[in-house]
Amino acid sequence: MKKLNFLRLRLLALSIFSVLVMFACQSSKQEFTSKKTKNWVWVTPDLEKTDEVWRKEFYRLKQAGFDAVLLEIYAGNEAFFGSKRLPVKAPWLERMLPLVKEAGLECHAWMWTMPNNNPANYEDPAKLDWYNVNRKGESSSDKPAYVNYYRFMCPSSEEVQQFILGTVKELCAYDIDGVHFDYIRHPDVILAKGLWDNYGIVQDKEYPEYDYCYCERCRNGYKDKFGQDPLEMEDPTKSDSWRQYRMDLITHLANDILIPEVHKHGKLASAAVFPNWTSVKQEWKSWHMDAVLPMLYNGFYEAPVAWVGEQVQWGKANLKHSETQLYSGLFLPDLTQADSLKVAVRHSLKNGAEGISLFAMGGLTEAQWKALEEMYENGEL
Repeated sequence: MKKLNFLRLRLLALSIFSVLVMFACQSSKQEFTSKKTKNWVWVTPDLEKTDEVWRKEFYRLKQAGFDAVLLEIYAGNEAFFGSKRLPVKAPWLERMLPLVKEAGLECHAWMWTMPNNNPANYEDPAKLDWYNVNRKGESSSDKPAYVNYYRFMCPSSEEVQQFILGTVKELCAYDIDGVHFDYIRHPDVILAKGLWDNYGIVQDKEYPEYDYCYCERCRNGYKDKFGQDPLEMEDPTKSDSWRQYRMDLITHLANDILIPEVHKHGKLASAAVFPNWTSVKQEWKSWHMDAVLPMLYNGFYEAPVAWVGEQVQWGKANLKHSETQLYSGLFLPDLTQADSLKVAVRHSLKNGAEGISLFAMGGLTEAQWKALEEMYENGEL
């Protein structure tokens, strides 16, 4: 009888032990696979793709460890939402928003900020002073740098500030999670070196045709503050205060006008930014964004994949707003070789990025999809 009781007690103990081991293993697995990152993807419009195809892709993103999509709904001319102010291409945001939410993803409205390629604006003589001017005195309204869509507006214009703010207000009326600011900068005075051949140029210094903005408003504003017209300097490109003045114009637009409007509606403000920030006069390290997504397109800079981690480390070390999160922007065409995407992700996270962002969903190859899914399953994403 005693032996039987002993056996029963032993079996009970073993059962309890087994349950505890199983629970511990499950807890360990949950801890290992628990999400420590937030991952984003830029999504460009495709009006021909069916809702069912979009639905499958959004669900697959979720299963691959992604949390947020950035829908390009305004690219400086036509709007892909029901704007009352801009020419409307299609109500694409209205179509995508419920599909994104259904997949359990955040939806952020991705808008171009400074370029304005609407003929109703750049051909209007009354709005000529909206556009920035290079050191040669040429307006981007009719002589844009590099490509036709580089018709950048000048951030010193209050009318421009209100024009951009109007788009933000329209977007914040939607049930989106945030507004994503792209091209919130000046034109590139020096392009990334990997792009020089595309335009047949060599930019060994800051040439006048790419150096913005020298409109009367910017020059007079600087002169009022520092007592000198930049065009009267022997070499304006050597003036730190002139460069800083123009960077401060963009920072003022971001910190004092656009971000407060987004936050007023309880939404997140994020921005796509440049690693060569001085070349575009974009001091994003000083912005009060909830998130910055530096576009670490290593091929553009003729750099190895390890450079991505170095740039993340620099960005994290230099952010002045402690609440700003940094996500590594990766360019899929640069990461097509076996495991190169995985290496770029690992360099990003190892050096402090809170996650990654991919440009763009439509360019994901099946091999890249599988690499991301594998990393998520292994607890790396």
